Amino acid sequence: MIIERPSAFVTPEFLIRLATENWEIGGAASLRHRTFVMEQAIFANHDRDAIDRKALPLVAVSTIASEADEVVGTVRIHEDTPGVWWGSRLAVTPDYRRVGRLGAELIRLAVGTAHARGCMTFLAHVQMQNVPLFEKLNWQPQGEQNLHGHPHMLMQADLSAYPPVVDPVRGWMALTRSAA
Repeated sequence: MIIERPSAFVTPEFLIRLATENWEIGGAASLRHRTFVMEQAIFANHDRDAIDRKALPLVAVSTIASEADEVVGTVRIHEDTPGVWWGSRLAVTPDYRRVGRLGAELIRLAVGTAHARGCMTFLAHVQMQNVPLFEKLNWQPQGEQNLHGHPHMLMQADLSAYPPVVDPVRGWMALTRSAA
């Protein structure tokens, strides 16, 4: 008799919103540390920097019985100069990387939130393996750059593809869709 082990449980819905609760902010920081320090070794000790003092942390939160459970995705945004916004530190937990829309929903919230706050240009340094996702989401490559010893593509969002998100704290509920 062969007994199959269940695969990792992935909740069927998640919240996409601006992190306001301490547990959400801490969960985003923890996810970034696990992704960029422990898994990818882009940073030696931590990935925190001066941008964190002014950045808005955005999160994807898994749910159980429609109640918030844990942070499974994050990205931060900040205004660098008037009208010029940046997105950075996009991270998704390994179990949720195959969820079809999670990264795209975080990107939509990031650009839409900045758009509602007067963004005229939205930029991001994107790891090379993620460039195709951003291109599908109406971003244009602006040139390859080396950041922290790793190749990245500077990319710019087409703001016309991103309606303003006036209330990012409220955010929205999104259903998971397996990419498999």
